[in-house]
Order: sequence, then structure tokens, then C-alpha cells
Amino acid sequence: MKDIYQELHEKREKLQIHNNPDRVEKMHKKGKLTAEERMLGFFDKGTYLELKPWTKNRCNDFGMSDKDLGNEGILCGCGEVNGKEVFAMAHDVTVMGGSMGEAGRDKVMNCFDKAMDAGKPLISFSDAAGARIQEGVGALHAYCSTFGRTSVASGWIPQITVISGTCAGGTAYCAAITDFIIQVDPIGKMFITGPGVIKSVTGEETTFDEIGGSQVHSRVTGLSHFIAHSEEEAFAIIRSLLSFIPPNSKEMPPKYAINDPVDRKTPEIRDIIPLNQQRAYDVKDIIRSFVDNGDFLEVQKDYAMNMVIGFARMAGETVGIVANQPKVFAGVIDVDASWKSARFVRFCDSYNIPLIILADTPGYMPGVKQEHGGIIRNGAKLLFAFAEATVPKITVVLRKDFGGAYSAMCGKGMGADFVLALPTGELAIMGADGAAAVVFKKELAAAEDKDAKMAELTEKYKEIYLNPYRGAEYGIVDDVIDPSEMREALIKRLKIVRDKPHRAPYRKHTNGPL
Repeated sequence: MKDIYQELHEKREKLQIHNNPDRVEKMHKKGKLTAEERMLGFFDKGTYLELKPWTKNRCNDFGMSDKDLGNEGILCGCGEVNGKEVFAMAHDVTVMGGSMGEAGRDKVMNCFDKAMDAGKPLISFSDAAGARIQEGVGALHAYCSTFGRTSVASGWIPQITVISGTCAGGTAYCAAITDFIIQVDPIGKMFITGPGVIKSVTGEETTFDEIGGSQVHSRVTGLSHFIAHSEEEAFAIIRSLLSFIPPNSKEMPPKYAINDPVDRKTPEIRDIIPLNQQRAYDVKDIIRSFVDNGDFLEVQKDYAMNMVIGFARMAGETVGIVANQPKVFAGVIDVDASWKSARFVRFCDSYNIPLIILADTPGYMPGVKQEHGGIIRNGAKLLFAFAEATVPKITVVLRKDFGGAYSAMCGKGMGADFVLALPTGELAIMGADGAAAVVFKKELAAAEDKDAKMAELTEKYKEIYLNPYRGAEYGIVDDVIDPSEMREALIKRLKIVRDKPHRAPYRKHTNGPL
């Protein structure tokens, strides 16, 4: 008589990738982990539970009924990460290139549903060729469904994608809809069409790295938020990210013990910010000075470097930071910086993460290239994101805060709960030279020594307007603080507005300048 229990274990063992040495060796030769190793390496030891391992495709065309595809090219499951429940999916590229068809869709949709019902983060380890050609429209429906479900889950549960192999077509689009992308260098690549197709259509000669490598997506397109140099490093980045964000939009970010005094002084900021407005400094030095233990997780650090974004903690609680970077283009706001920071602001607002904004910018980037590139539309994205955000928002004017950029960096009229300024802060429509030339036009025209008169009138304008005190008199600056008080001033005010009510008119959703 057949031992049905022995048969169960044999069938289950056959599904395990580690029991197929050829597939394991194939991955290891390419410097990759198997899908199974990714799942086991990512989750806390002993917590991984695979979902729907028996699902099989029902396609009979092109000899598909004769193939035993095992896991259908994707593993789905859940487990714990630092003791907290998380869901994950991992493509198995050794099974028909990791392509997805009808059965793969069923597994993916089930994983999405379970993650959304539980209100837990969903991680994707992507390494796949795209839709399974042999299954035709069924495969199209598989990716179409994934795009749809990813979009519906957006803003409810955090979604993170690791590009751990060559991701083409639909797989790349799946990643682009998620919240964060971690690209593993050099094995991770993303593109819609490969070099062969590009050459046949446009005649251009290119390589996989030139169209989809980590340098392209971290520096040029901004698609990748983090670059990891191994899959293990990617696991560490995910764990770090998850330590800052809540499991869903109804919950608050995790709190940690306060191990950095709330009233710790930050006198070093005085030395970091030059009194000479023409001299640059690294705003990341400012950030590290006032956040808990100097711990700052920067996001998209190689893209649009004139704007700095990332996560930190203040008194053990997560904050999102958006800051102009004076050492890159003087902190001017351009198309790329606008998009980068706007999307980060929206993520923080989705997941109840307070925002700290550090302003030091001469304005929006001028030029024909910027105008044609859509600086109006993209600059408006940042305005809209800040205005729409209902989380606590505290802006600190470090130095220059001129023109339209005053609004773009969340001025009082954009809904900032508090606007603080350092004594070095300058709030104005433009710099003193340009303003003086307009305001004192008649006096300059009548002057015999125009250069001397210009210098005199420029100083006069600075005394009247280019300081934080006029803004404080108008009530658009709540307080002017000593740099040494920065940490304590921010923490006290975050506490005041932490539980502020959300006031908004009824609407289905806003219609921002996407």
C-alpha cells in the first residue's frame, strides 16, 4: 500500500530549490542567490512560511502541459523581520526565466491579498524576464493585475522592491510603482526593452549596463533609491528602512527608547554654517548634528544631489527630512530635485511620518533647459505635496529662502505648523543686489558713483528685509532660535503637533500635477 505521508514529503521536497543542484549552481555561477536563499536569508531564522507552493499552470499550448515548472517561477510567503510580520515574493529565474503566467498571477494576487488584509509590508525580490510568451493574453493579464494591485496597495502598505537580477518589461514597471527600489550592483538591471530590440528599432548600439545598470538608475533616472553591493546588503537596507516606517497607513511609525538627550545642545551648527552667504557647506552635517545619535538614512543620495531627503529619529520617533544642499548648485531647486522631494513628502504623509524641512536655496533653477524640461509642472509637484501633507511639518530657515522656493520649502502658507529661523536666515523675494536695483532704481540713476551707491543701498535693503526678524514680525516665522538650540526646539514643537487634527474638505482624491 502506498505511504501517502511519504509521498507528501517527497512531493514537497521536490519543490524545494535546494534539492536541485543544477539550478543552485546556475544561480551561484552568476553571483546570485536562489529565490529560496533570498527568502530564507531575508526573514528571521525559522519564520518563513511559503504560500500556495502547489499552484500549477493550466496552459496546454506549445508543449507547456509536458513541463514540470515546480514553483511556476515565483515564491510567495511571509515571515518575521526583526520580530515583525512581513510578506515577500521572489522570482525564480531558473524556471522559464522567472516569467509570469496565469499560475504565477494566482500566487502573486494571493500574496497581495494576504498582505493587504493583514496590513503588513510587502517586499519583492525581482529577477525576471517579464510576461510568459507561451501563455499569451493570460500572461498579459498576470502583469496587468500586478500593476493594478500594486497601485491599490500603495499608501496602505509599504512596498519595497529589490532588483536582484535582470528585470525587463513588466517586471521593471512593477518595481517602478512600489515605494522604494534597492538595486543590487552589478547583478541588478532594469529596462523596458533590451539592447537587441533597441538596435532593431532605432539602430542604437548599447549595453545592459548603459540602459539599466545601477549607475543609470541611481544617478540619471532616479529610479533606484538605494544601491547595494550584495544581496545581503540589500537585506540590511530593507531592515533599516522597515525600522523607520509603520506596517500600514493606520499605524504610527515604531518608537524607540530615547538614548540621546532631548536637550542636547548643537553649538557645532554655528561653525558649520558660514556667515558669508556665498560660501557653501554640507547640510548633512547639520542633519546629523540634531537627529538621534547622528543616525540618518539618506534616500536617493546620488540623484538630484542639490536636495537631500531621508529618515532619522528625534527623541526615538521617526521623522522625514527634506533639505536643500548648498554645496551642490547652491541648493537651487530644479526639475529632478522637485520630483525627488515631492514623492518623498507624499510617502511620509501616507505613513504618518512628520516632516522637518531645512531651507537654504536661492530659488528655482533658471534656464531654457529647465523650462523645457517642465520646471513649472515639476516644481508644482513639490508645492502640491507639501500643501496636501497633513502630518506635522516644521521648517527651519538656515540661510537663503528666496522667491518661489520659499513656498517650495514649505513656508507658513503651505501649512507649516512651525517656521523657525536661525539668525543667518534670509527670507525675501530675491537676493539683496537684485532687489536693491529694483527698489532703489531712481536713487541709483541719480548717483554719481553708482558702484558706491549700489553697495550702500544693498546694505540698506539687507538691514530692512534680509533677516529673519521681519518675517517674525509678520508672524510667518514663529521664532528665531540660536543654532545650539536646534535639537531641543524641534523636539518640543514636534511633541506639540504630533496629534494635530486632520482638516480637509470632502473629496474623492486630489488632482495634483502628476
